[in-house]
Amino acid sequence: MIDASFTEQAAKAATQNSLIPSHDIAVAILRFIDRMLDLMSLRHDKSLEEIIYTIIILAISLFIGLVIRWLIITVVDRVVKRRHSPAMKQLLKMHTINKATHFITPMVFLGMIPFAFVSNHHALDLILRLAGVYCLITIAIAINAILEYSWWRFDQRDNRNNHPLKGVLNICRGLVWIVIMIISVSVLIDKSPLTLLAGLGAFAAALMLIFKDSILGFVAGIQLSSNDMLRVGDWIVVPSTIANGVVIDVTLSVVKVQNWDNTIVMLPPYTLVSTSFQNWRGMTDVGTRLVNRDIYIAQPSIRPMTGAMLTEIVGKYPVLAPFVKQCRDAQAAGRGKVYNEWTRPNGSIDTNLGLFRAYITSYLLNHPQVSTSKPTDFIIVALSPAKDYGQPLNIEFFSKITDWAPFEALLSDIFEDFVIAAPDFGLTLTQAPDGNTFTIRDARTPAPVASSPEIPSASSSEISQASSPEIAK
Repeated sequence: MIDASFTEQAAKAATQNSLIPSHDIAVAILRFIDRMLDLMSLRHDKSLEEIIYTIIILAISLFIGLVIRWLIITVVDRVVKRRHSPAMKQLLKMHTINKATHFITPMVFLGMIPFAFVSNHHALDLILRLAGVYCLITIAIAINAILEYSWWRFDQRDNRNNHPLKGVLNICRGLVWIVIMIISVSVLIDKSPLTLLAGLGAFAAALMLIFKDSILGFVAGIQLSSNDMLRVGDWIVVPSTIANGVVIDVTLSVVKVQNWDNTIVMLPPYTLVSTSFQNWRGMTDVGTRLVNRDIYIAQPSIRPMTGAMLTEIVGKYPVLAPFVKQCRDAQAAGRGKVYNEWTRPNGSIDTNLGLFRAYITSYLLNHPQVSTSKPTDFIIVALSPAKDYGQPLNIEFFSKITDWAPFEALLSDIFEDFVIAAPDFGLTLTQAPDGNTFTIRDARTPAPVASSPEIPSASSSEISQASSPEIAK
């Protein structure tokens, strides 16, 4: 039977000039490897012992690192779960703790490996470089996880103006990965990062050509954010594209717009910077929406206003009484006609169309959903240049309702009242292309027979001559 002291001496001797160091832990592991080889009746080969020793050391180091990481995650999760807040729930939902602790395992591994191998062996250098690169990658994952949670926290709590900060987040994440990539390459080739950056300078022109779109998107994203040109939730219209909807996402490479038909349009950010687009955010911020529509009056129906007509119309529409009184008082005082600011009715009592203009302004001034309190508000009822199919009456005002469906319902209600009221003023509304020239009659009344000129009858000889081939020629 082999003496135990002899076996220990043999194990120590085997560690000389090899990957395995000579401290007690390494000798104990090597002794365990020798026993396992004896049990499996395998030859004691130096290379085989080094491979098995490396696998065991790597497994032990990874196991210890995973245990330490599991303990840290467990403790932090319990602390977070005790604090019932949306921020803590989001922290768990985004797996920030899990991502931010990935670097613990390679850090423990890097701390243990130098004690398990001979310091001047080439295998240790290779293992340390690979482990260092993996550690850098996990550090980048941890930093990006913290950045994502910080961006979410700021976006929910402090980003009251809803700035497109996701582009800034993407910039930060890209910079982190660029720095980690440069350091990783320098670790693998055993060169300084500054030397690597100096070498990359020669390829700057080629890199700018390859990453042209990314660079343009990067610059455009910064312009959109810094100039507050675009935010998530804005309604935009880009005339040069089919985009007409709400912005749902803004990144360095794409701006996503959801059209009103629920289709998604992808726009490069530099498209919004290089071309013009319309942003309706001002409408929602102010809380009013402009209405600018025309109704068309048949010009033959515009005529002077008589006293009887004026009395009848004022009796039917009492809202006109103050304006009519003001006009009569001005005429009696010799001041001529009345020209008010937009906060009071404008029109005239000389024509039925002038009185109709006064009715429209009075109607809008008294409507509860028409905005009249803001400095930018106005109510304008004006005659536009005449068209072939009638006299346009342009009506402009601001609605307190900005949402699409209620806004359209309000406009329909208002303009229906105008259409119904126009005949009471003796006005006829026209529409292209017929100008209201159709005559509507009762179906029970026979249609009038139009008189037509008598057609002289031809004689039979004339008919036969007309149908003759010789005559036709």
